Amino acid sequence: MTSRVLLLSPAMSASLRQARFDDGGSIDGSGAARARSAAGTLPSAVRVLTSPGVRCRETAAALGLDGLQVPELAGLDVGRWRGRTLEEVGAAEPEAVDRWLTDPECAPHGGESVRDLCGRVARWLAEAQEWEGRTVAVVEPEVVRGAVVHALGMPAAVFWRLDVPPLTVTELSGRAGRWNLRLGCPLAAAEAD
Repeated sequence: MTSRVLLLSPAMSASLRQARFDDGGSIDGSGAARARSAAGTLPSAVRVLTSPGVRCRETAAALGLDGLQVPELAGLDVGRWRGRTLEEVGAAEPEAVDRWLTDPECAPHGGESVRDLCGRVARWLAEAQEWEGRTVAVVEPEVVRGAVVHALGMPAAVFWRLDVPPLTVTELSGRAGRWNLRLGCPLAAAEAD
């Protein structure tokens, strides 16, 4: 049995444009329009899931998907940095940001470490590998990074070196305890802009 998991990153939002730690804001008008233009382009799925985050739920809705929220697919908990820009945090706490970006065990913001997030996503993927058929999951970019780190058996230190553009699909297909990976496929209609 082969399980297929399509991880779809959310549409553009003001937070993404400003390099702001997720503040629970909505996708912006252009992001919503791009998602609506791609509605119907994803292959059919046995199950549709979303991160609990607002932008993931809104992206799913704009794509015409009715997904079940899964807490294990939540974005990285950045604690007290939530809502602040990377520039603001870097100016106020440069050493903490440097440690956070280079040490996957570090969580100076009081939230979750990159290693913890990667472990959470790996546990979810172990469960997903037992599912028959295709799963579409609209998830935050850091969940996609965590899945790629796990699927390829890479060290968590490479996490921040993986770019995940908005409205791209990363496909995992797995069986027998192993995943194959297809990276960053843009949704067909979203390319028309």
